[in-house]
Parts: sequence; structure tokens; C-alpha cells
Amino acid sequence: MKRIKLSDGGGGKAMQELLSKVIVKNLKNIKTKDGIGLDSLDDAAVIKFGDENLVFTTDSYTVEPVFFKGGDIGKLSVCGTINDLAVVGAEPLAISSALIISEGFPIGDLERIMKSMNDVSVNENVPIVTGDTKVVESKLGITITTTGVGFAEKIILDSGLKVGDKIIINGTVGDHGIAILSEREGLEFETRLVSDCASIYPLIKELINEGMEIHVAKDPTRGGLANALNEFAEKSKVGVEIEEEKIPIAGGVRAASEMLGIDPLEVANEGKVIIGVPQKDAEKALEIMKKNRLGKDASIIGKVTKENKGRVILNTIIGGKRILEKPLGDPVPRVC
Repeated sequence: MKRIKLSDGGGGKAMQELLSKVIVKNLKNIKTKDGIGLDSLDDAAVIKFGDENLVFTTDSYTVEPVFFKGGDIGKLSVCGTINDLAVVGAEPLAISSALIISEGFPIGDLERIMKSMNDVSVNENVPIVTGDTKVVESKLGITITTTGVGFAEKIILDSGLKVGDKIIINGTVGDHGIAILSEREGLEFETRLVSDCASIYPLIKELINEGMEIHVAKDPTRGGLANALNEFAEKSKVGVEIEEEKIPIAGGVRAASEMLGIDPLEVANEGKVIIGVPQKDAEKALEIMKKNRLGKDASIIGKVTKENKGRVILNTIIGGKRILEKPLGDPVPRVC
């Protein structure tokens, strides 16, 4: 009998196969009337109430270590759920929190985690309104499941790219995954590696308020930039062409990735968003991003083409071209 492997939860090809062949395949009642449900495999579902779009998402967090440079599992869980609502175009309204805690887990650490969750909740004005707590015999430490709801005037889907669109990212890639790995393995580098964990809702709200037409948006978590771009291409049935030299990567992340043999384009991020906008809006969207504290390293990294439908083509720094494949799984497990 086949058994679950770590790569099955890494956000890449292996996870896609698990979802399609085992999980979604065996669920038949997966969306509400006129809504968007599990079959879309987007960041959130949409439940229609007349003309209103209720957006609904849930995620579980099992990061190791639970405390890391730039955040902890509590901050990660609340930010991550807010981000999943934001990339679908929703204003986050409320969050629930379910904790599964191993017997023996330090109460002081739990209190620190709860305070961290509260900080994000207060700063983003998204209340944590309900939850559940279980204590189990396990060595897992702590797992947090957060569920979020929000409303959206206009839904943004992964499948909305159009030929001619420009692809923009708000900053450097690979920060979160490489920071987690370096802390987990006790690695030291000349440049301090810090997770990018943050809520991207204020940035997306600003783009929407400024009238930007966003065709797609995604926070590139498990599977990183490579996975997110491939999902855009596959779901939108278009080609995506990316300029490697335009992809922002912090020096420390680049050095650590080369030393560890990891592609930073496949590593999870927790404070980044990739958007696809019409060519006419690209420079304005970039300008808006760069003025925001979350977008100082923003860059237009590529375009959408009618060639190579369903594929991502990377124009390399040395002048060649290669297919940027969807990774099998996240090369750094248990980072979110």
C-alpha cells in the first residue's frame, strides 16, 4: 500500500497529484451554488449571497522551529490566512484559531505564540473570534489551524491571466524558507537571514483602491515562485515568460541557496505576492508597490504570451532559455 511522503505536502507536483487523485476525487459536494469551491484549488473559496462574495479559507501551520528570525508560528498562521483572503481580492473580516498542542509543550512558549497572534490581529484589525484547543500525546510540538472569512467586491482567480499581461512580484524570493532552514540546521552566514513573514493585505488593498486591474494574484508559499507561476500558466492556459535577471533575490539567500544546493525559486515565501496586470497598468502598479514598505524591492519579472501554453519559460542570466518546472515538493519541509 502506498503511504504519504513529506513531498506530498510540499505544494508541488506530488501534492497536486495527492489532491486530485485522493482528496478532491473522493469529495463530491465541494462548492455552493454559483460559488467557487475546492475543485478550483485556489487560495480560498467563494460563497455567493445575492450580489455579495463571501470568501472563506483555511490552513494549518506546522513550522519547525516554531520561533525563527522574523516571526513565529503564531504570526505565520494569522498572516498566512489574511494573505490567502487578500490574494482572492477579499477584505479580511475575522479569523478562527484551532490549536493542537503536544503534552509537555512549554506554557511560556504558548503564551509568546498567542501574543504574537494577537499583535497581527490588532495591527491588521482582523479579530480572532472563535477557536478550539486540544492537547495530545505527540512530539509534534504545536500545530495551528486558522480559518478566515472576508468579503470581496471583485474576485481574483488564478486563472485570469491574459496574453500581454505583465507579471510583478513585490520583493525578494526565498527569504522565509532559507531563514527557516538556516535556523533549523544552525547555519551562520555573513548576511542575517530573516523570514519575510507579513500581511500583504495592505499592499493589495492599495493596488485595488488605486484602480489597478489585477488579473491574478498569489502568495508564493509552498513550492515558491516556480509553483505559483506554473499554476498561473496551467489554469489560465497561457505561456509565461520570466526574466531571471529581474527576479529579486537577497544576497544572503542567494549565497545560502548555492551552498545548500537549493533553488530559491522553489522555496516558500510568507510576505510576497505575485500579480498579473494589463501591460498598460504595469508601471503604475510597480510604482504603487515600491512606495509601500512591503514593495521596496518590487520588480516586473515577466510577461504573458500566447506561445508555450501552460508552461513557464525562464530567460536565464547567461542568455539561454529553460522550462521552469513546477517542483515535486518544497525542498525545505515544515516551513509553513
